[in-house]
Amino acid sequence: MSGHSKWSTIRRKKEKIDAQRGKIFTKLIKEITVAARRGGGDEATNPALRTAVANAKAANMPAANIDRAIKKGTGELPGVSYEEVTYEGYGPGGTAILIEALTDNKNRTVAEIRHILSKHNGNMGENGCVAWMFDKKGIITINTEEIEEDALMELVLEEGADDMKSEEGLYEVVTTPSAYENVKSAIENKNIKIESAELTMHPQNTVKIQGKDAENLLKIIDALEDHDDVNDVYSNFDVDMEELEKIEQG
Repeated sequence: MSGHSKWSTIRRKKEKIDAQRGKIFTKLIKEITVAARRGGGDEATNPALRTAVANAKAANMPAANIDRAIKKGTGELPGVSYEEVTYEGYGPGGTAILIEALTDNKNRTVAEIRHILSKHNGNMGENGCVAWMFDKKGIITINTEEIEEDALMELVLEEGADDMKSEEGLYEVVTTPSAYENVKSAIENKNIKIESAELTMHPQNTVKIQGKDAENLLKIIDALEDHDDVNDVYSNFDVDMEELEKIEQG
């Protein structure tokens, strides 16, 4: 199971308390605004916007907030201008860290991210130092109680999925970015409930870490994900699930 998948499993188990919801909404609003600015305000013709809106609805964001974010992106309403930036670095144990952010102040954001990395035995790298270790993939997860494995595999492979595996009570379907929408739609058209669906950066290979290295890496990821400007954090770590859960529980 990939590091990304393990971290996704841990994140799904976390309960988001009400005090954190504001931060979640802030990030989702920025995603919607940028997607609308780049591809227009019509979800039917803008897959990135469609995904961002779906994520916002899953987080129970009010429809008025979503509509306002779209209008800010299309210029119908005034708003802050965000810039998409990617940062790369290294974590404990030689792990790679890829950070995607939206910011209205690059100097502030890079300084704060550099501080987070160095505080927990990581460091910022040059552009391109770790990006080559990741491939953009669509990842769709489904509870194993929803459908038999063979039936789901037949369905998704017919629609162009690259791979499918089962672990921790979930099926994980992997697609290319171009096949992602078709595979996702085919699953939804069969009235199969999707637990999560996203376009993500998937590590080509993973690095096994444990002990203090694992603890520090998760502290880095937690701190980065709590940062208002950070949208996504990817890493190529591999840690035993039992150790991840032990660290998560403190």
